Amino acid sequence: MAKRVYQVWKGSNYFFLGGRLIFGPDAKSLLITLLLIIVPVTVFCVFVARHLRHEFSSYNAGYAILAVAIIFTIHVLVLLLLTSARDPGIVPRNSHPPEEEFRYDTSASVEIVGRQTPSLQFPRTKEVTVNGMPVRVKYCDTCMLYRPPRCSHCSICNNCVERFDHHCPWVGQCIGLRNYRFFFCFVSSAMLLCIYVFAICALYIKVLMNNDQGTVWKAMKESPASVILMAYCFISLWFVGGLTGFHLYLISTNQTTYENFRYRAENRINVYDLGCLNNFMEVFCTKVKPSRNNFRAYVQEEEPRPPLPTTREAEVEMGEDHRVKVEDDLDIGGDLLKISQRHNIEDIEADIRSRGSDVPYHNSSEADSVHGSDRRAPNVQSDTRHSSWGRRSGSWEIASEVLGTKTNVPESRSHTASREPYQ
Repeated sequence: MAKRVYQVWKGSNYFFLGGRLIFGPDAKSLLITLLLIIVPVTVFCVFVARHLRHEFSSYNAGYAILAVAIIFTIHVLVLLLLTSARDPGIVPRNSHPPEEEFRYDTSASVEIVGRQTPSLQFPRTKEVTVNGMPVRVKYCDTCMLYRPPRCSHCSICNNCVERFDHHCPWVGQCIGLRNYRFFFCFVSSAMLLCIYVFAICALYIKVLMNNDQGTVWKAMKESPASVILMAYCFISLWFVGGLTGFHLYLISTNQTTYENFRYRAENRINVYDLGCLNNFMEVFCTKVKPSRNNFRAYVQEEEPRPPLPTTREAEVEMGEDHRVKVEDDLDIGGDLLKISQRHNIEDIEADIRSRGSDVPYHNSSEADSVHGSDRRAPNVQSDTRHSSWGRRSGSWEIASEVLGTKTNVPESRSHTASREPYQ
């Protein structure tokens, strides 16, 4: 039975509801975040907001305090779910490296059997243009792709994430292109919820002071839940409030947390900064891009691909065209050599016929040596280029004529004849 994408996913994510929800590997920390939100709000509704229902007679305003707390909490939880349970912008990894990017670098060669062969190289970075400025992108060995600009590989989720901001352990998910807006809204809404709970608890302390004509300490003793909630919200405001302020700065300058921490000291030009207003509009007023992954789709089996070329194969591929030309050159050179040999032998025979019996007998051995050297020339070629000779049916005819030539050659001519074919 064919499997779905989420069932064979190579990242460290957890999937629920048949691949409809995707979480990070530390999704259990999300339970802690839920408890940190739900428990205080429950205490607030039971021990504070419930007692304020009848304190405001006009239009039952006291009930509005309880309703706002519940609705606001649901709003925060929905934003939390949208942040942690969706694809943050994962770039689908490749099943094989981009072969069109391979190159053979002869400067970095490997010695094999006494020869220097070109080694297989892969460019680790390349430049792309963003807003008219060159930006260097890196190659990811895990995902086997060149990361898009502002993309980074999360070591926790083991995925490349577009516009990677950071991995948030409180939501158990990476913060990237597709969930950054919801993450900021979640943090800022949590900050407003803390302010709301803190303010209502302080109001309840004031109401107790007015009803009992007592002091602050007496009112605090009467409602210890209000004191605990105020302390809890005060501490939480340092966290969510500071985080909200920091991300407001990042949005206004169009930076990510990753870029701010990594390139802070390098004084780089921010090619993504479009101006404060346009930066906010880019985050909050643009349509969220659809996910590049269909986790519920069935996995399609790919056709088997040939293995990547090794260094030896790389040499063969790289030198294929060059070797063909070398073979042609050797064949042509062998033919020219044989033609020159035949021409010289014929000249020698003509010279012998013209001289007749005036040639001394003792020079016949030298003539034989000349023919012997002529006979050896094609034999050497046939050893080294046997396949080339075999392809040419008429290549041995000249050699047979050379072998069949037996005559006496003068000494002065023999030396000349033995040298000419190799010049």
